[in-house]
Amino acid sequence: MEYTIKKIAQLSGVSARTLRYYDEIDLLQPARVSSSGYRIYGQKEVDRLQQILFYRELDLKLEEIKAILDNPDFDVEQALLKHQQQLLAKRNEIDRLLATVQQTMKHYKGEINMSDKEKFEAFKQQKVTENENRYGEEIREKYGKETIEKSNQKYLNLTEEEMQEMAATEKEMFAKIEAYLIDPDIESDTARAIYELHKKWLTFSWPKYSADAHKGLGQMYVGDERFTAYYDKNGIGAAKALNDVIQYYA
Repeated sequence: MEYTIKKIAQLSGVSARTLRYYDEIDLLQPARVSSSGYRIYGQKEVDRLQQILFYRELDLKLEEIKAILDNPDFDVEQALLKHQQQLLAKRNEIDRLLATVQQTMKHYKGEINMSDKEKFEAFKQQKVTENENRYGEEIREKYGKETIEKSNQKYLNLTEEEMQEMAATEKEMFAKIEAYLIDPDIESDTARAIYELHKKWLTFSWPKYSADAHKGLGQMYVGDERFTAYYDKNGIGAAKALNDVIQYYA
């Protein structure tokens, strides 16, 4: 069965404007364009759009989704299985947050005594789950399952003060990277400070520090577009600058 852009928009709930944008960025192209200039979509495009929407629900960026779907090894059945696992994990996150809200309400009513640690456990677990969904396979392959499990556990055990210090460390590092991009001198105090701040940030969750592992992580920042996009939000070239600093000082 074939659909015009209007029909597939009605079918999927995705606006025609968004579908045209997906076409522009080569994420979802029509099967053909009619003699009248209308985009026509077939079964293949319908199935691809469904996959796009699954990945969007998991908060993946469009460029990430395109890279996944364009991979010649992409397997629909495996993708659906992973979607199911990730959505179940997402549901568990919501359940944990709801439980925390309910416990907090009881705490303020004086029905229970909730520790400061308990107030933040659900939020930390949510962050771990997000990282697992986004990078889990890659980092396990690179560092091993045991190392990542220990890292996750260390992060979950952070106190509120340590969480705040970790966030402040990352914020300060980003500010230094922005300054470095203006004057990129690898032997400068700014470059050295970036390295020290990133190392400090890692030690909040890493079981132990390793210079080789640090260098490997830096290479992932420039080798994986998802990491690159995260750091380049602070300025184009930020991921590369951070990796250069890590490789030089680690």
